[in-house]
Amino acid sequence: MKYNSKFIQDLMARYSYPEEAVALFTKVLDEIDSDPALAEQFDKYLSLFSSHQIRIDDDMLNVLKELAEARGYSEYTFYFVFLLLLTEDLYNDYNLIGIDEKIYYDTMDDLRCKLLECIECEYVPGTFVPHWFNGFFRLERFAYGRFQYEISSYGEDEDFVMKCGHVVKKDDIYINFHIPSSGVSLNDEVRLASYKEAYKHVKGLFPDGNVLFGCGSWLLFEKHREFLPAGMNILKFMDDFELVHSHEKENFSDDWRIFGHYSELPIDQLPRDTKLRKAYAEWVCAGHKTGSGFGLFLFDGEKIVR
Repeated sequence: MKYNSKFIQDLMARYSYPEEAVALFTKVLDEIDSDPALAEQFDKYLSLFSSHQIRIDDDMLNVLKELAEARGYSEYTFYFVFLLLLTEDLYNDYNLIGIDEKIYYDTMDDLRCKLLECIECEYVPGTFVPHWFNGFFRLERFAYGRFQYEISSYGEDEDFVMKCGHVVKKDDIYINFHIPSSGVSLNDEVRLASYKEAYKHVKGLFPDGNVLFGCGSWLLFEKHREFLPAGMNILKFMDDFELVHSHEKENFSDDWRIFGHYSELPIDQLPRDTKLRKAYAEWVCAGHKTGSGFGLFLFDGEKIVR
């Protein structure tokens, strides 16, 4: 196969990958094309993945890391190149089973998001979360508008009674979703449009017509209401949910999501150039802990059921 394919080049152009990333990935792809030994290793794992004999796992990633280091590259770059090489087969899979092309391209935007995170935090084009992409390339997770959705099951031992009276029991199916760092606002219109689009695709799993959505995220930290400025979209996002639980963390492990590479600085030097950064910097500098939460809501196709 030809590794530096037109499909990959068109994909990178479609999402306007940074020039440094395009140049680096193209260089690596050209090297694979010209190095039979290197190509053999990529062929092996691409074949195993395509035939569903493996997922993206530590054994495969360790080999990619060794190959990268032997040629003077970051392992994050080789991880990303491997993912790029899976994109055309995934596109064909979408077509084969009749999934709209727009969903494919919305879903593959996560590659761009993770690429920019890697450049920001690790100073190199690539990805430091390759395992995450199993969900996309195994057709388990899809983007519908702003959010990414997947089928999950409720894991709490105790029943959760929602305000509308709906009871959520252990192992009940719900639609879990994630919030990629796409840069798109979490305003009311954007959130509702995503919920409506997801509803159309998953409503068949819920005979009563109400889809149960859930999300676990640092965005759902209950104490946000104590220190984030009123009117922020994060607070409006939180209002969509009924919180099942929210907890503090000993370490500020989500700092990179807010401060990027500045998260390496002492807390008293964290930048305060946005409302979110300012609020978080002041909160942690005052000695408070950060955290995350998990919440649920029912959606009837048009609105959240209260």
